[in-house]
Amino acid sequence: MTQEHDHAAPASPVPVPAAPALPDAASTMCIANVEAFVFRAPCAMPVRTAFGVMHDRPAVLVRVRDTDGVEGWGEVWCNFPGVGAEHRARLLASVLAPMLQGAQIAQPAQATAELERRTAILAIQCGEPGPLAQVLAGVDQALWDLAARRARLPLWRLLGGSSPTIGAYASGLGPAGATQAALAHQAMGYRAFKLKVGFNPQDDSDNLRALRLALGDDARLMVDANQGWSREQALQACPRLAESGLDWIEEPLRADAPQAHWREVATSTTVALAAGENIMGIDHFGQAIASGQLGVLQPDVAKWGGISHCLPVAQMALAAGLRYCPHYLGAGVGLAMSAHLLAAAGGDGMLEVDSNPNPLREMLWPTLAGLRDGRISLGEEAGIGAPPELGALEEFAVPFGY
Repeated sequence: MTQEHDHAAPASPVPVPAAPALPDAASTMCIANVEAFVFRAPCAMPVRTAFGVMHDRPAVLVRVRDTDGVEGWGEVWCNFPGVGAEHRARLLASVLAPMLQGAQIAQPAQATAELERRTAILAIQCGEPGPLAQVLAGVDQALWDLAARRARLPLWRLLGGSSPTIGAYASGLGPAGATQAALAHQAMGYRAFKLKVGFNPQDDSDNLRALRLALGDDARLMVDANQGWSREQALQACPRLAESGLDWIEEPLRADAPQAHWREVATSTTVALAAGENIMGIDHFGQAIASGQLGVLQPDVAKWGGISHCLPVAQMALAAGLRYCPHYLGAGVGLAMSAHLLAAAGGDGMLEVDSNPNPLREMLWPTLAGLRDGRISLGEEAGIGAPPELGALEEFAVPFGY
């Protein structure tokens, strides 16, 4: 869909909304310290995708504390490679935290832009624009959570949302045990489900048909190939899988595959294509929206952009008639951020909730337990809700050597 590391990207062909801003009356935040925390929860069953396997569930949390003692929390994407969590925590501690120490911040988006400017050359020099962008995303989230807690407002409301209620779907099903997992989540209140594909074509088709049969015609189904198909494979698979009645087909090609290949696949099926978790940069998102090849846009608030960039991207998508459904696969802080971002943006999108067991999800975002009939209310608690209780997470804590 786009070259994610192309630093000479042309300007977005889609008008870019202004970054979100705090009201003029908001007081300046003076940053006392910034800390990283690494956690790993063991997996009874590894989580498989078309490109790799997760043998545990990692999380990197960011805590920003101001001189008034108020805290804000964020989360950094760190699923791959296996050592990614510790590495990103060290980047935060060694590069970003010293830049923020003592900073006077009136607007989180301006602070994020300044941090991006100060680390731009480093990202090129060390060849790590992705990890640095992920750490910056976590910091940006924490600054917005801090601002919302200081204002005593839920983040969704601070960002201009009109309703705390959003839709959600169960993600990460398959390739083994998909039907049993989906039925269990249906009993928990989910009404939409996403199956991982991109493995054996026959198994993909059989799994999807079994899901449809078990869940019924009213269930909404999606599939995610995780960039696992070639052009030829995607052209064969998409029409075949579409027969089961799908909301979307996610990442049928590599994110950086030629536009012509995306165009071919989009025209081969009546089902909407979805992408966005592997796009970086507001201009690249603008190009993806303007291409007309996507029906669903899925930026990841913990992987690139945080609140400051992902909210404008969501607004761009909605203005262009696309559906905004944030991507997310991690622990509870980032999931809560994604939920508040979705509520702030509006539209008929759904929150992605991983169906695989992860204590770092439920323990860090207990609001999820309130899901009913495919929907959840975020409530009126300040920020993204109750802050993490680090003592309760002690068994999963991992030292990261900095």
